[in-house]
Amino acid sequence: MELHSKYQVGLFWVTLLLPAALCYSQGFTPSRATYYVTSDGYGTPTGACGYGDYGRTVNYGRVAGVAGLWRGGAGCGACYQVRCKNSRLCDNYGTMVVATDYGAGDRTDFIMSPNGFSKLGRNPSASAELKKYGVVDIEYRRVPCTYAGYNVRIKIHESSNYPDYLALVILYVPGMNDVTAVEIYDNERHEWKPMRRAYGAVFDIAGAPRGPLRLRLRFSGRSGWVQSSNTAIPGDWKIGASYDSQVHV
Repeated sequence: MELHSKYQVGLFWVTLLLPAALCYSQGFTPSRATYYVTSDGYGTPTGACGYGDYGRTVNYGRVAGVAGLWRGGAGCGACYQVRCKNSRLCDNYGTMVVATDYGAGDRTDFIMSPNGFSKLGRNPSASAELKKYGVVDIEYRRVPCTYAGYNVRIKIHESSNYPDYLALVILYVPGMNDVTAVEIYDNERHEWKPMRRAYGAVFDIAGAPRGPLRLRLRFSGRSGWVQSSNTAIPGDWKIGASYDSQVHV
């Protein structure tokens, strides 16, 4: 991911000064944020999570690349409340962004899409002023993801090759849960088979089992597996199709 300074030559980045009256709130972590440039303000479809166009438009395009919060790809899809610490330009809530990419900057935890960064300002003129700074002091905390229902949602990745090679993208996980492992049930051998984390939120398996498939997932901070209540993937699965995994966290 490229920072906006690569697009805007001569832009001098400075850090917003923290007003003395504004202190850190309980549960928030201090950091910095910047943004990258896209033609329409949305995210990028080439993010390292493997979301494709979904990663560009999810949450109204209020998305971000993260580095320390990446966690080897397990941090893909996590939701964060981010607010800047300049009380003149920013309100007390800020915005909610979804981590859809890997991005490392100058001591920044968030490299945000233009749509996400603009929401830090309390109004359009404040947002325009924030963009002139380039990098701003922020504080953030993880919050539950609630924008797409109560079950884990998956997508058949475009690299899949029916019927032998299957790759899944974990599009959405409700709450504050990181997927650490995925297994798929082999109906012929009556056993669970592990899927490999290929990269980001993409898990794959060569020699995929045939027929309708069930899934089970492991989540950080929880013991044991959470299994799909019914068939998660139809036997005639289609590349690019998304499905309700039937896994309720």
